[in-house]
Amino acid sequence: MASIQRKIIYTPKAPIRQGIYSQAVLVDRTMYISGQLGLDTASGQLVSGGVQAQAKQALINMGEILKAAGCGYENVVKTTVLLADMNDFTSVNDIYKQFFSSNFPARAAYQVAALPRGGLVEIEAVAVVGPISDAS
Repeated sequence: MASIQRKIIYTPKAPIRQGIYSQAVLVDRTMYISGQLGLDTASGQLVSGGVQAQAKQALINMGEILKAAGCGYENVVKTTVLLADMNDFTSVNDIYKQFFSSNFPARAAYQVAALPRGGLVEIEAVAVVGPISDAS
């Protein structure tokens, strides 16, 4: 049986990992993107401006990781949104729809007790690398 290829995806254009994990792992054509906080890449600090600013920065960071693997938001098939406060769901949705505008990925959203570094939102994703065609 042939082995399946695993590749670690890394870009300096997204926040450098703060723990024992990779920004993303590509297995065959499936990429698993670690949860992204609203961290400014230059400072390593959470952006100011509340949950919407953090959601936007988290998705920008995710976009840089997607680019590093040669794909974009259209390749994302599943996301998980972790919220410090479920009351922020609509506010995060307002930002989310700026990045995902059609053929939406499957998604789960949860309120959690706390997020790393005091974040208000964290977003992880699964993407398929390569050309995608939509079936009708």
